[in-house]
Amino acid sequence: VQLQASGGGLVQAGGSLRLSCVSSGRTFSVYAMAWFRQAPGKEREFVSAISGSGYSTNYAEFVNGRFTVSRDNAKNTVYLQMNNLKPEDTAVYYCAGLSVAHGSASVLRDHRRYAYWGQGTLVTVSS
Repeated sequence: VQLQASGGGLVQAGGSLRLSCVSSGRTFSVYAMAWFRQAPGKEREFVSAISGSGYSTNYAEFVNGRFTVSRDNAKNTVYLQMNNLKPEDTAVYYCAGLSVAHGSASVLRDHRRYAYWGQGTLVTVSS
């Protein structure tokens, strides 16, 4: 499975971006998918996850209703809609695939559990 993330860019604080991640796999719906991010000098942190069916989602506390994760299994694509962006959201955002369709919150939030990773897309939020 190969993942290709896109949609990053430079945006002013309060603006929006939509990230996309396309999978090359033919059985996309069997993988729970997640977004992680890594800011310079910081560890990779969990942002959001979505089950294989798309019915279950999970968010980091700092999201606070600003981001929405979704997926279109017909297009092998997972999205992250980010609104009301803040300078502290500046980071490289990575999509990741879990080898199962569901997971507990502790599993979904642990980047070590994910078998597949995209190359990352840079999001820069200016103040």
